[in-house]
Amino acid sequence: MTDEEMFMPRVNRREFVKAGTVAGLAAAAPVSAFGQAPTMVNRGASRPVVVSSGNGHQFKNGGAKTCVEIAYERIVKGEDVLDALIAGVNIVELDPEDTSVGYGGLPNAEGIVQLDSSVMHGPSKRAGAVASIEGVRTPSLVAKAVMEQTDHHLIVGRDAQRFARSMGFKIEDDLNTERSRKSWIEWKRRTDPLHYLDPIKKQAALRQVDADMMAEGWVDPNHFYGTINCNGVNSQGDVCGVTTTSGLAWKIPGRVGDSPILGAGLYVDGEVGAAGSTGRGEANLYNLASFLIVEGMRRGLHPKDAGLEALKRIKANTVPRLLNARGEPNFNINFYIVNRKGDYAGVAMYSAEGNRSRFAVCDDKGGRLESSEPLLPGNPT
Repeated sequence: MTDEEMFMPRVNRREFVKAGTVAGLAAAAPVSAFGQAPTMVNRGASRPVVVSSGNGHQFKNGGAKTCVEIAYERIVKGEDVLDALIAGVNIVELDPEDTSVGYGGLPNAEGIVQLDSSVMHGPSKRAGAVASIEGVRTPSLVAKAVMEQTDHHLIVGRDAQRFARSMGFKIEDDLNTERSRKSWIEWKRRTDPLHYLDPIKKQAALRQVDADMMAEGWVDPNHFYGTINCNGVNSQGDVCGVTTTSGLAWKIPGRVGDSPILGAGLYVDGEVGAAGSTGRGEANLYNLASFLIVEGMRRGLHPKDAGLEALKRIKANTVPRLLNARGEPNFNINFYIVNRKGDYAGVAMYSAEGNRSRFAVCDDKGGRLESSEPLLPGNPT
């Protein structure tokens, strides 16, 4: 026996087999979420469903069916999920009665309607978006053109309009309706005397003007932040989503919120699910909450639990100037979530009355509004 053999540790047959088995299992194990690739959700049977913000089951643009009803009907007939969802939101974009998106959306501080939108197609892993686009009633279709006709995700401002024109979209001089223009004129009338106030007092006065106009019926409280998000899945588990908005009422020209930003206003992973939002966009942007929700579902969370987890993150990261007297966020934010199996949820920061605490659903039971799961009771104020 050599010196090397004398000092080698002896391993019996059972220990050798056990060690080999452990090594084999380690080699076959999937890469963790912190490794080179994300953990994939096992494929299985999927149940077709469409979920959206509450205005997805309110406006019909003179037709017989709402956004979620049209989208679901097209999905079960075999149409591409994203095409079906966009056809649904087009109804809301074109309806002048909805002042939160598209034609007749509440304008910016200069009285100009600027629109944002994003789309994501789970099966093909593609996406497209536009921001601050003017003159096109259906920005969701322009976002789809960005996805299909370019190698980019986002085109903004006048160049987004130029792109839309090159794609054959009709460009209009003004997307205001009589209603949206009257609301803007009333806002200007109330805020012009405030231009020379102390900046802090001015902001407080502007917030009071907004609150007064909502209380008096000039602005629908559910449309002050605007937006419709709509997500869906078919029986094959194909997941897609779309978000479209006129943005924050009276915003600074050029302001872009969360709606056209992937991971914030919308995020889709074809192996997992989709999430999108309405409400205060800046709070969502800071936390990339839609991405966070989808990653929560990847870890096995139900859509509702993943949504509440994201709301807790937003609450924890809210800056002091946006806290109410209770020390909680002074804004509402909502998420609409579906996984590729067809499980869904709507969650909200607050259980406020109206569409901000309700979301739209359509499945084999038909279109309806359901109550969102709130993180906090009451209202933001």
